[in-house]
Amino acid sequence: MLTAETFHPVYLSESDIATWRGLCASRPDFANPLLGPDFALAVGEVRADARVTVWRWPERVAGFLAYHRRPGGFARPIGAPLSDYHGLVGASGLDAEHALTVAGLAAYRFTGLVDPNNAFGSGLVNSREAYQINLGGSADAYLEALRVESPKRFKNYRRLDHKLDREVGELSIRAPDRDPEAFDRLIAWKRAQLVRTGSHDFLRPSWTRALMASLFNRDRGDFQGLMINLYAGERLVAGHFGIRVGGVYHPWIASTDPELAAWSPGQVFLQRAIAAMPALGLTTYDLGPGHDHYKRPYALDTRVVAEGTATSTGSRGLMAQASEQAWALAGANRAGLVGSFRRRLDVISATELSLADRAAGLADALAAKARGGSSVAEAA
Repeated sequence: MLTAETFHPVYLSESDIATWRGLCASRPDFANPLLGPDFALAVGEVRADARVTVWRWPERVAGFLAYHRRPGGFARPIGAPLSDYHGLVGASGLDAEHALTVAGLAAYRFTGLVDPNNAFGSGLVNSREAYQINLGGSADAYLEALRVESPKRFKNYRRLDHKLDREVGELSIRAPDRDPEAFDRLIAWKRAQLVRTGSHDFLRPSWTRALMASLFNRDRGDFQGLMINLYAGERLVAGHFGIRVGGVYHPWIASTDPELAAWSPGQVFLQRAIAAMPALGLTTYDLGPGHDHYKRPYALDTRVVAEGTATSTGSRGLMAQASEQAWALAGANRAGLVGSFRRRLDVISATELSLADRAAGLADALAAKARGGSSVAEAA
């Protein structure tokens, strides 16, 4: 018989933490810092509504799901919208509908589901590609493979690299960069970009800023914050900040100096960051979904993540299903205004914790739409 136990991440036992980490390490699909217990613990430090459900068979753990529990038994992925990947981490054999029912949840809304066990098969409505840089050999060999695939593109990138190096200052990668002023600058550039593009400022709430600061200061152990920056002389040009577990790095913040936009510093940065991976002990640079034009040229590997809502049985699950059907009839599962609005609403609902802040987020979204800005926020 399947049982479920739900609590704040702080109450995870050492045994469960070890089992969860072991499950992540045993499957390449789960080998990302966002899917393990350490990320849940970090978010739990800044969010009182963080929860972990542990499902158990009589003789072993069946799986783990980290989320934020909202009124009515509704669940959103832990740390959303920063959780580009999320899902039920466990062995095969769990069915999401049954698992949610046992846990007392009405529904689980996901936007970047990783589901190698097909537990959520019936709840998937959309899918998209996420981009990965996987070094199977040397960094030089990987960069050469990129050049072979797009010779004109990467010839232009090399030209920009040389131009930036010559006209602004000698280029160098600093990693890990622990300079708090550089960290603050990356955050400020990112927030300014979100304003320019009309995206929701996911860095405005105090909990996201506190989480970023906490992870930036985490520099020991297998799970760490990691900032990789490109400098021209002593001038910060571009950088990434995110988290790593072992050899897998997942950046959230991708920022560039807006005054140097003509040199395409983001493109120059990624080439040099790939070259720096071996020295950092990185084998995977997981760029996540979204911003295809920026990420696709550098990623020889992709993975598919899904969007949708899984519901439980019973009256609350039926109500959640009715809500999903109403969204579907309105066109939320197709390209267009309704789907774009729902994705924006997901970001606002996940990020903002008060009704007033959600209302302000919606007002900003409408104002951005009127100005012709973006309607969807991306974390990286």
